[in-house]
Amino acid sequence: MARDPSDPGPEVLAFLTERHLATLTTLRPDGTPHLVPVGVTYDPATRTARVITSGTSAKARNVRDGQVRQGTARVAVCQVDGRRWLTLEGTAVVRDDPAAVAEAVARYAVRYRQPRENPARVAIEISVDRILGNA
Repeated sequence: MARDPSDPGPEVLAFLTERHLATLTTLRPDGTPHLVPVGVTYDPATRTARVITSGTSAKARNVRDGQVRQGTARVAVCQVDGRRWLTLEGTAVVRDDPAAVAEAVARYAVRYRQPRENPARVAIEISVDRILGNA
């Protein structure tokens, strides 16, 4: 079932605040999918999902490469818990400015735990344009 990214409903928002890992799918330069487990946060007011990672990670490289090759990088984040699942789809950018990284880390800490220090950390920000699922 498709949901409005700005107002996905209380069940979806609750599911997106429970402590669950997700998978992030990015595309490699050859077009094949790269799937990795991640922690993700979602802000419905701005329709933004955030993933923190090292700037040298394959997921960050794939997002940057997608922006260069196609002008935009399409990604999907999927969270599953039994029969409940959600997929957030959208376009992604890599943010390395301290304010954006700090905001992503703070949101991650609320949902999961305070992450370890990583001076190479970046934030992958996803502008969500589609939510699918049955949460």
